[in-house]
Amino acid sequence: MAEQTKKRRVVVTGMGAVTPIGLNVEDFWQGLREARSGVSELGGFPLEDLKILIAAQIKDFDPKEHLRHFKRDKIIMHADRFSWFAAAAADQAVKQAGLEVPFVDPYRTACIVGSGAGGLVTFEKAYRDLFIEKKRATHPLTLLRIIGSSASAHVGIEFGVKGPTFATCSACATATHAIGTARDYIANGLVDVAIAGASESVINYGTMKAWQALHVLSPEGCFPFAKNRNGTVLGEGAGILVLEEYEHAKARGANILAELCGFGMTSDAQDMVNPDIEGPREAMKLALNDAEILPTDVQYLNAHGTATALNDKNETNAIKAVYGDHAYKLAISSTKSMHGHPLGAGGGIEAVACIKALEEGWVPPTAGLNEPDPECDLDYVPNVGRDLKVDFAMSNSFAFGGLNAVLVFGQPPA
Repeated sequence: MAEQTKKRRVVVTGMGAVTPIGLNVEDFWQGLREARSGVSELGGFPLEDLKILIAAQIKDFDPKEHLRHFKRDKIIMHADRFSWFAAAAADQAVKQAGLEVPFVDPYRTACIVGSGAGGLVTFEKAYRDLFIEKKRATHPLTLLRIIGSSASAHVGIEFGVKGPTFATCSACATATHAIGTARDYIANGLVDVAIAGASESVINYGTMKAWQALHVLSPEGCFPFAKNRNGTVLGEGAGILVLEEYEHAKARGANILAELCGFGMTSDAQDMVNPDIEGPREAMKLALNDAEILPTDVQYLNAHGTATALNDKNETNAIKAVYGDHAYKLAISSTKSMHGHPLGAGGGIEAVACIKALEEGWVPPTAGLNEPDPECDLDYVPNVGRDLKVDFAMSNSFAFGGLNAVLVFGQPPA
C-alpha cells in the first residue's frame, strides 16, 4: 500500500473584516475590546408593518471610499452590497498578506467567497420596481448582482485569480466551509494561495418579515447564554482570510499571523431549524483530531452563540461532551453579542476574532451577559474581555439545516 502523502501546512497571512462595529480589522478588534454594540434601530428602507425594529446594520459604508482604487474589476461600483463588503474585506486581507497583484501564479490561487443568500437587497429592489413602482424593467445588472457567486467572481477578477473560484452556501456555516475547503485545497496541493471567507447583506423588509415569521429574532438585543435571551439579531458584513501554504509564505518572507490547524464538518440529518448535540460535538472532535491536538490544548472557543434558547443550551452541552472537565476551564465567548448575527459571513468575522486573540493574548467578551442561564454554566467571559495566552482557538459555526463546521487556529509555526 502506498504511503499517504503528508498534508502541507496552511497558514494565515492576511485578514479583512467589514462589520457593524468596524469597517476594518483594527476597528473591529477595537470594537470587541470596548464591548461595543453594533445593534441599532432598523433603517434604510420602508419599515411598514414590521414588529422587529432593530438589527446590526452597517450604516457608514461608502463604496467609493473603499473600492474606488480597484483597477481590474470594472463594475464593482455597480455590484450588490454583499459584493462590496466582500471586495473591501478581501482588499484588506490581500494588502496585509503583501501579495503582488495580479497574482504571479494565478492558476495556483483559489478564491472561495461564499454567501448564505447572495444579493437579496437587489432582489427586493427589483421586485419593488416591477410590482410596486410598475417599472417596465429592472436595472441591467440585476442578474449579476443577485448571483450568490458574484462576490467571489468580483474578488477573483480584481486580484487575478484563475484557479478555483466559486461560492459556498451553507447558511450560517458558509464562511467556515469556505475557509475549510480552501485550507484543504492548499493542504492537498491543488493551490498555494487562497482568498476565503464569506459576505452577507440581507437586511431589508422582505428578509425581516421572513425571519419574523420564524420567531427567532429578538426585539431587544442579542444576549447569548443569558437567562433573559429571547432571540438573535440580524447582522451583515464580511470576513475574509488569505491562506497560504507554509513553505510558500516562508519563502517570500510573509508575516504569518496564525496556522489553520484543523477543520471539521458534519450534518445533523435531523431537523431544518432545531439544532442537535451530536452533529456539533462530532464536528468539534473532527477539527481537534485534524489539528492533532487534545481538547486541553485549546484555551479559547468562539461559540456560534446566536442567543436563541435552544442553540445556546445545545452548544453548551456539545462543548461539555467534547471537552469534559476542561470545558469549565475554557474561555468561551459569542462575539455576535456585539456584531449581531451576520449569517453566512459569521464564521469569517469570528475567524478574524480568533486570530486576533492568538496574536494579542486577549479574548473578547460576551456582551450583555449579566445573568447567565443556569443551563449555560460555562465561562462565557461575561461583559469584559480578558488577557489570556492563547495557543489554540476554536471557532464554531452551526447552521440551519443542521450544517456544522469548525475551525482550529494555532500560533504561527516556530
